Amino acid sequence: MTYKILFLDIDGTILKPDHTYTETTIQAINAARQQGVEVFLATGRPLHEISALAEAFDIHSFIAYNGAFALHQDEVIVNEPIPQATMEQFIDKATQHGHELIMYTRDKNYFTNLDQPFIKQFINIFGLKENAAFTPAITDKVLGATILNVSPDEIPLYDVTSNFRFSPVHVNGTENCYDILRKNVNKGYSVEQILQLLNITREQAIAFGDGMNDKEMLEAVGEGFAMGNSHEDLFSFAKHRTTSVTEDGIAEGLKQLGLL
Repeated sequence: MTYKILFLDIDGTILKPDHTYTETTIQAINAARQQGVEVFLATGRPLHEISALAEAFDIHSFIAYNGAFALHQDEVIVNEPIPQATMEQFIDKATQHGHELIMYTRDKNYFTNLDQPFIKQFINIFGLKENAAFTPAITDKVLGATILNVSPDEIPLYDVTSNFRFSPVHVNGTENCYDILRKNVNKGYSVEQILQLLNITREQAIAFGDGMNDKEMLEAVGEGFAMGNSHEDLFSFAKHRTTSVTEDGIAEGLKQLGLL
């Protein structure tokens, strides 16, 4: 099989728990690229927060905001903000029940509260730089959002429409945090749009991920790899299981496919 495209999650896939990456990972990605494989970063993070990593890996194409925005070189492929009315419902729920929200736009991360210790911890864990206090003026521009300080049994409070699901953030130190995901706009949806645009078959596509926000992406490609450190529920959605991020899981997976 000639593989043409590679989609890589960031946290827990490229980045280790200490938010560093190994030289082996860089070498593996470069080796795939040298064989004609185009590389995309595919993350829940906002686009404006991954520029340093993209530069370090010389990657210029992205799926961000858990699939609500996708960019191939300089061409926008997907741009799907959360419907404003639904976002307003989520904000009301958070206000009523003492939860907090982070709302990600193209330019900034907007917080319902910037003073809480657990919010400061979240900002520190992900190294978020472009932070601001929420203002209603941005409610129609939200591409992705995360609920903080919410227990698992409170998540059903946010079932305001059947098109959404809630994925636990799979990073150490982010307990009781859930990404708001759409069933029809997610990483898998963006993968499908990109494959169609570039005339690449599903069988020629590879993806690596570790969290439940990667589920649709791993299903949308021919060769889906769950990292050894993945959320336990993810393995059933992946064709392959590789080693953990600290054991160079991307390199080990690419070896399985004969790319290394």
